[in-house]
Amino acid sequence: MADNHRDHEDQDHVTEVTLPRELPVLPISEAVIFPAMMVPLVLTDTNLVRLADDCLAGDKILGTFAQRDTDNGEDGEEPADRDLIYQIGTAVKIQKMLRFPDGSMRMLGQGIARCRIREFVRDQPYMVARVELIEEETQDDPRTLAYMRGVANNFLKIIDASENLSDELKVVVMNIDEPGRLADLIASNLDIEVAEKQSILEERSPRKRLQLLSKIVMRELDVLELGQKLQSRVRKSIDKDQREYYLRQQLKAIQRELGDTDEGSVELEDLRERIDKAALPEKVLAAANREFDRLARMSPGASEYTVSKTYVDWLLDLPWTTSSEDILDLKRAEEILERDHFGLDDVKKRIIEYLAVRKLKENHRGPILCLSGPPGVGKTSLGRSIAEAVGRKFFRFSLGGMRDEAEIRGHRRTYVGSMPGRIVAGLKECGTNNPVFMLDEIDKLGQDFRGDPASALLEVLDPEQNSDFTDHYLTLAFDLSKVMFITTANMLDTIPRPLLDRMEVIQLAGYTNLEKLQIAKRYLLPRQIEENGLKTTQIRFTDAGLMKVIEDHTREAGVRNLEREIGAVCRKVATDVAKGKRKAQSIGAKNLEDYLGPPSYTGDRLRSHLKVGVCTGLAWTQVGGKILYIEGLALPGGHGNLKLTGQVGSVMQESAAAAYSYLRNRFGDCKEHRPFFSERDVHIHLPAGAVPKDGPSAGIAMASVLLSLLVGRAIDRRTAMTGEITLTGAVLPIGGLLEKVLAAHRVGIRRVIIPADNEVDLGEIPDEVREAVEFVPVGHVDEVWDAIFPDLGA
Repeated sequence: MADNHRDHEDQDHVTEVTLPRELPVLPISEAVIFPAMMVPLVLTDTNLVRLADDCLAGDKILGTFAQRDTDNGEDGEEPADRDLIYQIGTAVKIQKMLRFPDGSMRMLGQGIARCRIREFVRDQPYMVARVELIEEETQDDPRTLAYMRGVANNFLKIIDASENLSDELKVVVMNIDEPGRLADLIASNLDIEVAEKQSILEERSPRKRLQLLSKIVMRELDVLELGQKLQSRVRKSIDKDQREYYLRQQLKAIQRELGDTDEGSVELEDLRERIDKAALPEKVLAAANREFDRLARMSPGASEYTVSKTYVDWLLDLPWTTSSEDILDLKRAEEILERDHFGLDDVKKRIIEYLAVRKLKENHRGPILCLSGPPGVGKTSLGRSIAEAVGRKFFRFSLGGMRDEAEIRGHRRTYVGSMPGRIVAGLKECGTNNPVFMLDEIDKLGQDFRGDPASALLEVLDPEQNSDFTDHYLTLAFDLSKVMFITTANMLDTIPRPLLDRMEVIQLAGYTNLEKLQIAKRYLLPRQIEENGLKTTQIRFTDAGLMKVIEDHTREAGVRNLEREIGAVCRKVATDVAKGKRKAQSIGAKNLEDYLGPPSYTGDRLRSHLKVGVCTGLAWTQVGGKILYIEGLALPGGHGNLKLTGQVGSVMQESAAAAYSYLRNRFGDCKEHRPFFSERDVHIHLPAGAVPKDGPSAGIAMASVLLSLLVGRAIDRRTAMTGEITLTGAVLPIGGLLEKVLAAHRVGIRRVIIPADNEVDLGEIPDEVREAVEFVPVGHVDEVWDAIFPDLGA
């Protein structure tokens, strides 16, 4: 309601003041009005405008009272609560009034006397209170006059030091000879808190008022003098920099006139200008200036000149503070991920979750993901799509075969030809400090006498440490916490455990045949048609033709070879088109051999007939799951010995021994089966003898082979099984269930026996597979035997 302007022109002191018993109360925000002050008042609230109208219609006197700190809003917008109003204020007489078209009112009033609220009469439509006049004490003793002179002198110094107080105020101060009036004038013109001004207003004694004011004036004077000293220092520093710049520019002009400039000096000038313009962190700027000073003292022909120049260039080229803005549109990100990749729901879901959290929390750290899966499932290409989805730059480098730690951390500058590591080089190439980094083939890192790159990556991939990653070349900490790291691996076994622990692993399983069909139709076929210069009107694949390529010419978890085979067909069609054949060619299941020849794969097919001692097992490989037929023979003339062949590892041999021991313990005392254990040797063979095999998951399959030989009955050829067996017959969980089930489904298996503890993993199995395959969870090998021979009664 009251602005900060004080009018000092009217100094006529009112010696006798008479106030009405009741006054309308006008609350004042962030200001205190003193007697003899001329103050403009702005009213916007309709009730307060009505207060002013009623006041103007009467004696034109109202009570202005400051209010305590409140969040009620701007001046004149909302009447204050009576509890927030100070009890002592100033009676003001309205001198002038002006109305505005918007209904607001501007008035000019003069404080005439202090007054105190005795009690409130009413609150609506505006507050009215009974008030009493506070008489001004008269004091002109020497002590009061001393206080008066000291306060006045210090206030004159404040006027000299302040830019907000006019010199006219000096004349007014020097001409006032009443202590109370001088105290009110000085208090009204000091930029101090409302509570301090109110304490001065409430003091009746002019001497005590001057005592309070003396401390405040001394404090404000000290603050102003300190500010002047600081400003003076800053001005001197600026003047020095400007002087040096001016002299340097003059020196350059003189050198140009004399023809003394050379390429080296021009290069240094450009470098100096780049340093001055670069937005570098404090430590980096200090390092750049320090190296530039060394550089300026060197001869351009010195061997160290190029080393120092290159180092400064690296410091200036790195994106220390440059970040790209994330695109936090979840719908757009989903569309990009779906556009570029089929399936891979777990990865897509994780990226959408990151964007959702990033949208809610701005400084959220980037995830460190490890995409693990067989070759060809789209791990590497997924990184580029993720970068596009979040709106960041993308950088990829392969870790396969890397043996030198300096590839990650860089070389120290003491070496000839030293340079930063791949991490820092990638940041420079991207130009931002928050790109998407794809570290490909992290499971194929090596190590030798030059160091262990995996250990160097421990700091890079640790969210708690990578905010201060220090490259050996830079010797300065760079914040990698904003970088989104994505690593890829075909298998996790070769990744050091501390490194694996720092990453969030997302398993990518192989594709089903139906998924491969959709990928071929949506992505692979259009891409190969374009790459081979064909048009969609010149070649057509039927679904049956594509499925035959998948089943007979590829055997993989991914789609890499599938794309090669489709490319081979497209090249043959392109050859025919180039020779002048215009007829569109349709490739189906019947004529596929004309383009690709006979089927390339005949393995992993369902057995055509039943045979005793043969069971279908399931194996996991780096390229996905595989069918593993286990064959057994009971040889007469033996002594109960067990023999395994087919490059079987020690773990698998132990599983076979455990299965045989359990079978012997279970049926050895049975009279009809006793000859089997005493007069026959058992030979178990795993085909593909050139391929090493190991692991415990074939335990129940070998136990089933032994039971088949014992009872002389064949196992259903559409039943496969996987699970580890113990010596007591318990069935333990295994890994790689998804890959094994997909392999079984590909060849037409209709029932899979799995450990009961692996039942929780069935949620990962695609719906189409779960609909086509029956899963039988078992906890003991007796349950396995009941499932394959229900009428045996084992």
